[in-house]
Amino acid sequence: MKLSEKIGYGFGDMSSSMFWKLFSYFLPFFYSNVFGLSLADAGVLMLVTRIWDAVSDPMMGILCDRTKTRWGKYRPYLLFFSLPFAVCGILLFTTPENGKTVWAYVTYILMMTVYTGINVPYGSLLNVMTADSDEKSVLSSYRMFFAYGGSFIALGIWEPLCNMFDKTRVAAVEASSGLSSISTSPEAWQKAMIVIAACCCLLFILSFLFTKEYVKSESTVSVGQDLKLLLKNKPWWLLIGAALASNLFNTVRGTATAYFFADYIQKTVELAPQWAFLVSAGIFLSIGEISNMIGVVLAVPMSKNLGKKSTYMLSMAVLIVLSIAFFFLPATAGGYWAMLFFQILISTFTGIISPLVWSMYADVADYSELRDGTASTGLIFSSASMAQKFGGAFGGSAVMWLLAAFGYNTVAGAVQTDTAILGLRILMSWGPALVAALSILVVWFYPLTKKKMEGVQAELAVKRGA
Repeated sequence: MKLSEKIGYGFGDMSSSMFWKLFSYFLPFFYSNVFGLSLADAGVLMLVTRIWDAVSDPMMGILCDRTKTRWGKYRPYLLFFSLPFAVCGILLFTTPENGKTVWAYVTYILMMTVYTGINVPYGSLLNVMTADSDEKSVLSSYRMFFAYGGSFIALGIWEPLCNMFDKTRVAAVEASSGLSSISTSPEAWQKAMIVIAACCCLLFILSFLFTKEYVKSESTVSVGQDLKLLLKNKPWWLLIGAALASNLFNTVRGTATAYFFADYIQKTVELAPQWAFLVSAGIFLSIGEISNMIGVVLAVPMSKNLGKKSTYMLSMAVLIVLSIAFFFLPATAGGYWAMLFFQILISTFTGIISPLVWSMYADVADYSELRDGTASTGLIFSSASMAQKFGGAFGGSAVMWLLAAFGYNTVAGAVQTDTAILGLRILMSWGPALVAALSILVVWFYPLTKKKMEGVQAELAVKRGA
């Protein structure tokens, strides 16, 4: 496979990840501190809208499995949904004068629908670009490397963009007001999203142009039979649990970070003037994205030697230890340097896990095709998108509700109680550790080992050749 095709495939998730990480890490903060929803209302919003996603993801998978065009089954959606994808992102970060609750529900549902429309086909594209399991891991690694690169860019420039577009804030900074936290100007957040959205649209178009479908597979059964066979697929159920847990881990930590910094770290930690810029949620998260990229590079050699299942479980075990240790780091200059170091380690191991999950979905699709005699690639990868969204929904909603339970005050400039601060610290440590422990328990029963998949792919190659 050409290098340009691998890079082109990576461009797709670079675009998606720029949006997804902003949605996961900053959208809850936007709703509660910029848009004006209460923590409870924001939590309900993020959960309720996923009910539609539970329906739209499988629907999209079924649709693209049965699509036939001169460009293939999955690639056309990258082109035709690229502009709607960008526009919906801008609308999501737009604050109207009236009818805010209705606007929030409509734009959030619309955004997630379009996200499904482009991401389910994009994920499914992996399984028709190559038939080789190891090469799928390589493609997944390219995908996640570029995804984390996009996240790094988006998270790194998000706070500066919002602050730059806030005219009042710019004037205050010029007057040496010493402001350090992110702007809460609705107009500034909208303009920042316009910049990001334009980049995302271009990246999906490039992904369409640089990729190609090689593996020919057909769905040969009815929609009802497709769904029935999927529900009987044990590896699929277990992988759904693993993917949900890994997304929960990332979402809980990521969502809590903006609050953790705005109300705890930035009000407590003081570094030397030349290092003060590091005390920022955006920098903290961006450092994590770079570390994720290191993990992606390590994922291929580790999974080749240990197998995908063992690599996943080992990485999650390390994350449990690191997450618990994070709780005990003090909010001092020295403690903050340790937090950055732990962020590098934690993000490296989450970076190892991410491409494994997508590659394991491709293995489940091959296993399903061999067992059932029909290709349901889009349907299976739609469940990956569904797990990602449910992980984001439950994680984001849980953070909002737990903050409310701990007495977090959303009033601008409010001083948080010790209980609220404790809640933030737990959400950055013990909470993710518990999720990681649950994921290990689930993956323990996952049957598609390296040896098993070698046999599956050998049989499938003969069957496809026939």
